[in-house]
Amino acid sequence: MKTSDFIARFIAGLGVRHAFVVSGGCIVHTIDSLARTPGIDFIPVQHEQAGAMAADAYARLRGGLGVSMATSGPGATNLLTGVCCSYYDSVPTLIITGQVPTGHLRRDIASRQIGFQETDVVSIFESVTKYAVLVDAAADIRYQLEKAVHIATTGRPGPVLIDVCDDVQRAEIDPDSLRGFTPEPETRDLRELEEPVSCALELMRTAERPVVILGAGARMAGCVEETRRLVNELGFPVALTWGGMDILPYASDLVVGGFGVTSERAGNFAVQNADLILALGTRLDTHETGSRLDHFAREARKIVVDIDAAELEKYGRRGMQVDVPIHADLRDLLAVMLPRVTGLETADITPWRRRTADWKRRYPTCTDVHRTQSDAVNPYAFMDCLSGLARSDEIITTDTGGTLIWTMQALRLGGDQRLISAFNHSPMGYALPAAMGAAFATGRPVICITGDGGLQMNIQELGTIARHRLPVKVFVMNNHGYGIIKQTLRTWLDGRYSSVDVPSGLPDPDYCAIAAGYGIPATTIRDGSELHDALSAVLSEEGPCLCNVEVHPEQEMAPKLVFGRPIEDSSPLLPREEFLRNMIVKPLEV
Repeated sequence: MKTSDFIARFIAGLGVRHAFVVSGGCIVHTIDSLARTPGIDFIPVQHEQAGAMAADAYARLRGGLGVSMATSGPGATNLLTGVCCSYYDSVPTLIITGQVPTGHLRRDIASRQIGFQETDVVSIFESVTKYAVLVDAAADIRYQLEKAVHIATTGRPGPVLIDVCDDVQRAEIDPDSLRGFTPEPETRDLRELEEPVSCALELMRTAERPVVILGAGARMAGCVEETRRLVNELGFPVALTWGGMDILPYASDLVVGGFGVTSERAGNFAVQNADLILALGTRLDTHETGSRLDHFAREARKIVVDIDAAELEKYGRRGMQVDVPIHADLRDLLAVMLPRVTGLETADITPWRRRTADWKRRYPTCTDVHRTQSDAVNPYAFMDCLSGLARSDEIITTDTGGTLIWTMQALRLGGDQRLISAFNHSPMGYALPAAMGAAFATGRPVICITGDGGLQMNIQELGTIARHRLPVKVFVMNNHGYGIIKQTLRTWLDGRYSSVDVPSGLPDPDYCAIAAGYGIPATTIRDGSELHDALSAVLSEEGPCLCNVEVHPEQEMAPKLVFGRPIEDSSPLLPREEFLRNMIVKPLEV
């Protein structure tokens, strides 16, 4: 068979049913092989960046790998932003790029380029993949594919890239004679976890104000149900990172909400007043902790579980003491901890549970003020209304900037709903291609929440959605500019706007007309009075639909931390008397 046939059959054999591709001269053989391989289909996207993002979402929601393919040179380099999303969020994807024929490779020649559209793809991608390799000999293809997939899916997951020369793809091979990859035997002695788990349990037993922090690692490790069992057994209040927001329903008595730089006050008060933090499946990034780690949960003992030893090592270098660092796969940790948690005698935390529940009640993100805004659609009221109307199995993808913050602050999840975004790399334009990947991965309805700025970055994928009649409802939070950057400019540069709205240089197209050009029905919501009925109508559409949501151009995100303050003291600042009543630990003088 041809090498390209082997590649296609190998991917299909992994259980991957869709590969997101853009054709080009150096990848045509592999795409042709995909077209002739049973059990897998190729999805032509309109831009390689979108292909990598769709593959990223596909992997998040389906489990296993997401696959994207592109040609050499610009095709490969266009993948980079989407690959970064997978790398920083620990998502396993397999990226296959075509390369110029072996005889056209520059290799050690000083010339910048020999082959047409030749680019040294491996060196460009090495820092944002777990493994990147050039395959310039057909005999290596099985070994490199097996090795790459093993690396992508073991340990801390992430993307891998295989750059395959054009003549290698079309070479004839004998698959039975190809060498395979044999990974090193995995050694996992769970007995090594007994001591750190004992130390953790002792801290958990005596804590009076404990908080469990849950992150996306619970899903990556495939142990969501075990994680839920743990928190229910403990009965500790739970704060959710953005990546873990769909692990427990917002309505749960245990959930205090999100926390961090742009999160609700309730979660921040709970985390910052805690005397114990149990962090599971999160690397506690600066968006969660604030700019200074020594201000984060400053009077709490800390138990942090992470599969990546480098993440545990960073804390001491950045000023935060971790009392019990546990380097382990979360699934392994829970296998040891869960049996010992059952029946664990803990301190009476009833007063603490009442306090955290009171914060959640007193500091809702959406208030009557938001619901009664009449000059535009208030985004908090939008999220509140959407929370009540979305189906219990809905998948939500959301973009970056103000759109992401409004979603994470005010959307209340429940049932089997899933919520994904490129949380760490966070590029404009992720939500739309992610919605495509989500739809192909699950067959479930998808709500795509994007901004006018984010939509422009990958607006061409409306064509892909229309072509496949995907059940994607695109909500464009249209504030006619880059709202979060405008808010930043008002904070730091006296409101001098440059390249952030129509007067300072941005275009302002008619998104409904653009959607119509792709054959997608579209509508506009202009103020809060239309919200419920209009949302209901859009969500009831059978196929794709675009809804332009008019948001006030000066709409802000609140609460939002000003740089340098601890996360419990977000802006707009609470009256000092009220703020102090909420503090159990000593407030900082900032």
